Amino acid sequence: MLLSDQQRQDIEQLRGDGQQTRRATVAALEEMLYEPLPVLDHGFIRVVDYMGDDAAVVQAARVSYGRGTRRISEDRGLLRYLMRHRHTTPFEMCEIKYHVKLPVFVARQWIRHRTANVNEYSARYSILDREFYIPEPAQLAAQSRSNRQGRGDVLEGEEAVRVLDILREDAARNYADYQEMLNEDDEGNVIDPGRAGLARELARMNLPLNIYTQWYWKTDLHNLMHFLSLRADAHAQYEIRVYAEAMMDTVRAWVPLTAEAFEDYRLGGCQLSRAALDVVKRLLAGEEVAVESSDLSPREWRELMALLGR
Repeated sequence: MLLSDQQRQDIEQLRGDGQQTRRATVAALEEMLYEPLPVLDHGFIRVVDYMGDDAAVVQAARVSYGRGTRRISEDRGLLRYLMRHRHTTPFEMCEIKYHVKLPVFVARQWIRHRTANVNEYSARYSILDREFYIPEPAQLAAQSRSNRQGRGDVLEGEEAVRVLDILREDAARNYADYQEMLNEDDEGNVIDPGRAGLARELARMNLPLNIYTQWYWKTDLHNLMHFLSLRADAHAQYEIRVYAEAMMDTVRAWVPLTAEAFEDYRLGGCQLSRAALDVVKRLLAGEEVAVESSDLSPREWRELMALLGR
């Protein structure tokens, strides 16, 4: 269940209400406004509000009164210049607010990005839904032997089946115990009238990290791009990366010229250290360069060679 019946009714009402405004709006993002974009098995992101557009970034950079009469090509060139030279403050003029439904363990990774305003669903006041993230078999992987934060080979056969069984059984048992401690069933009815039940703020503590939570997350465009540069990266954990990729779709709709520059210079580009740049210059000059003469660590050397496709 992506959305509750009440949330669906609220969305239908919001999308049905037209608003007149003198503020800048973006037609492509208006089409996405309030609609949930599914992520993982029960999660979603949806844009609930935004401020500004590509022109707002340009306006801030030029400190002009309005949109002006410059051509789109000039605006694109300026946006690419700002992105290329990391002039970040003009991008802070745009803001966006998301409603996100995500597993708790993903939320704990996400919250490390401290440059946003966050308000999370409170299990002190409300009862959490019986919804748990269960990975697809393709995402069940062993611990990587070379990367302490990464995954290795995908589990197969009986081992994969057993892991999925454990996840499902633990989730079902823990939620049943949660209800037992609350003394409430799925409909909110009292199970045993003869006892009071444990306070919600205490009963929640046995729930596993794969249960879903929800929050509103508001940030500016500069800090959103910083989040995406880390979490939409191929090395990011899959479960948070798919949220970042869905958010990237909203950024392309919202600020297409900025998104293009961001993908070219940040997501698709790289930054080299002084020693790495020196190696590139020596290679271009036709010199044979080895790790021993590069002033790079073995890991830095491997990363550079991977970037250069060597």
